[in-house]
Amino acid sequence: MVKDRKPLILHRLQSTARLTRTALAIRLLSHGFYAGQDAVMLQLAHEDGLSPSVLAKRLGVRPPTITKTISRLQTQGFVKKEGSSTDQRQAHIFLTETGNEAIKSIEKSIRKTEKDAMKGFDKKERKTFVKMLARLEMNLSAADLLRQTGSEDHDDDDNDDE
Repeated sequence: MVKDRKPLILHRLQSTARLTRTALAIRLLSHGFYAGQDAVMLQLAHEDGLSPSVLAKRLGVRPPTITKTISRLQTQGFVKKEGSSTDQRQAHIFLTETGNEAIKSIEKSIRKTEKDAMKGFDKKERKTFVKMLARLEMNLSAADLLRQTGSEDHDDDDNDDE
């Protein structure tokens, strides 16, 4: 007889992230954006003129992925690429006027998706939830750093605090 498994936290997180991303993608598509373009646009809204390599690193994607996304955003008129004044081999990506105007639509889509996702949560629950997500991010970032430095601790299951 196979024992029924309780839903695992990671599975629930992945499922929720996937559903959230799908809901946001549907909203963004109505404004002409494809998956992943919003993240590039928001990075540029925060700091315009980033190089494709910096964008790729910040977003955790490979350079060919960012190159394709930038090309599509250029075709759509949301960004422009300019050569560096100090190194013509280096390009910098800037939001166009149309791109700057589109940021409002992206931010509104994010707010609406977040509002839908958080229905039924009171203010205290939302605050607690955000703190827990931040802790998960910190834990996973620390674990990733440990893996990169080769000093990962191997007593994974010894500290279950259930």
